[in-house]
Amino acid sequence: NWTVLDKIILPTRNPSKKFVFGKGNFQVLTEKIKKLPNVTAVFLNVERISSLTKKELEGAWGVQVFDRYTVVLHIFRCNARTKEAKLQIALAEIPLLRSNLKNEASQRDQQRGGSRYIMGSGETFLETQSRVLKERELKIRNALEKLRRKRALLRTQRRKCEFPMVSVMGYTNCGKTTLIKALTGEAGIQPKDQLFATLDITAHAGYLPSHMAVIYVDTIGFLTDLPHNLVESFSATLEEVAYSDLIVHVRDITHPETILQKATVLSVLRNLNLPSHLLDSMVEVHNKVDLVERYKPAEENALAVSALHGHGLEELKQEIEKKILAVTGKKILTVNINLEGPQLSWLYKEATVQEVEVMPEEGTARVKVIIGSSAFGRYKNLFPSSKISMS
Repeated sequence: NWTVLDKIILPTRNPSKKFVFGKGNFQVLTEKIKKLPNVTAVFLNVERISSLTKKELEGAWGVQVFDRYTVVLHIFRCNARTKEAKLQIALAEIPLLRSNLKNEASQRDQQRGGSRYIMGSGETFLETQSRVLKERELKIRNALEKLRRKRALLRTQRRKCEFPMVSVMGYTNCGKTTLIKALTGEAGIQPKDQLFATLDITAHAGYLPSHMAVIYVDTIGFLTDLPHNLVESFSATLEEVAYSDLIVHVRDITHPETILQKATVLSVLRNLNLPSHLLDSMVEVHNKVDLVERYKPAEENALAVSALHGHGLEELKQEIEKKILAVTGKKILTVNINLEGPQLSWLYKEATVQEVEVMPEEGTARVKVIIGSSAFGRYKNLFPSSKISMS
């Protein structure tokens, strides 16, 4: 709920120095801020400023000062819903607390002479607080590790069910959640027009044109120059992507920096050391085409869609299905079955039944199915006399 009152581009010194700006520019900026009656905060577009610089600037300007790190962290805090997201934010706050602590301790030492030790404990104020922070960091990491193991277990169970997984990725606010809602028809998904509305991995079931069930995984959005510590904290969220069968990269083609955003997403994906087949088979989706007149993708293999109005969704589902069949090695087969036996109910349970053609006079049926390789092996062992033909 912030409103931008004004913005200015100025050359900066090294942000780690006490003052980010030269004397003249600092004066220009101070006068500009003082003239704005309703200003409550100033955002500096640098990754991090030291706590000492922050204190000096806030003293000079009389308002709160934020850098990229604190703004992104603030947005994350506002959107954290699950235990894991909250733990990751707590982990990302540790470096901030550590730098504030060092600054506070050095000020205490300057202001007071005498003993630096706390109540004869043999520990200085800084050492005590650092130890508390270290213990807190260890607790958070242990709790995150437990959640990671739990997620790995759920992933193994999903693998047993042979549900293909499609990770939907893209720059923050490109329309990933809206697209998943359109693909699955899940009423409970509530997309929001804001940065980092999705902070957690969430999974949603949907069906492809052949009635094959897939799981769409909604992921955290990307941001250019996301501060390093935040990338580290949220890399656990992105590790799920490495286990998916297909990546769908969503782009907001109405955004003026859509090409730069694409480069950011691809760069982060390459840094995740994903299997090469995942990057090679990626489906690129150009979203929000309803806002651009007669839009045609410049990229050869990109698909133009409007997640909000349903334009291009059938073509997208067909493309996802084609890639999933190629990647997972699932087969489309026609099998002849005896209606009196358990084959039909077994196929409904273990495979995707597309169509059933019954021949009542013979008591048999021709069944077209999509089946995974392990389920196909089990079927042949259980029903060795069944006639099978490839579609």
